[in-house]
Amino acid sequence: MQPLETIVYVVNADPVEVMELTRFLISSGILVITFNSAAEYIASKKDDRIACLILDLNLPDTNGLEVQTRLAENGGPPIIFVTEQADILSGVCAMKNGAIDFITTPVDYGRLITAVRIAFAQDRKRRRERVERLSLLKRWNSLTPREAEVFRCTVAGLLNKQGAAELGIAQNTYQVHRGRVMRKMQADSLADLVRMSTRLELIFPIAWDKGSRSGALRNTVEGWTNRSAIGLTG
Repeated sequence: MQPLETIVYVVNADPVEVMELTRFLISSGILVITFNSAAEYIASKKDDRIACLILDLNLPDTNGLEVQTRLAENGGPPIIFVTEQADILSGVCAMKNGAIDFITTPVDYGRLITAVRIAFAQDRKRRRERVERLSLLKRWNSLTPREAEVFRCTVAGLLNKQGAAELGIAQNTYQVHRGRVMRKMQADSLADLVRMSTRLELIFPIAWDKGSRSGALRNTVEGWTNRSAIGLTG
């Protein structure tokens, strides 16, 4: 990995520890930016490089676990804890909350570089999934309300005749809308469309009332459309 592709942020108030971490990471071809406090890191401007955060548990202004929680809520980079003073409970909490590793000093640098590489891979995957999700939502938002209804009927397994009856429109009209749905969603097959529906359902939970399919369908489409309109991306 080249320095321009990746970056490690180090938040640690111990100048000796920071110097050792920085020296090691730079020797591994990784750009490093250091901060003395959580507030300094949070207020800093970040670029769009693949990143991870090496975080001390005990900071001058807060606890590292609190920083981890706050960053998780805001989509922060993967975190590796490197700390001198730690207890088992803190380590367990950090790992349960998604930390890549919890390393105590003296640092095992072989373990650290492995954790950094895992963090970079995780961040890269997360960014790719975010781009794919935004692309899917953009395509979903391009559908008209009627096309959204046809989309839902189609992925529910209704035939053209059944979907048309469900929506109270002519079968030919339904087929035209279905063709537009396939084009706008960039689906090559019904299986593609179903997979997209599954991913959308993870963003917009759907309740399907078999006893009142039209009402449930209308509520589903309205819910999807309204939540998309306010920019919800999960």
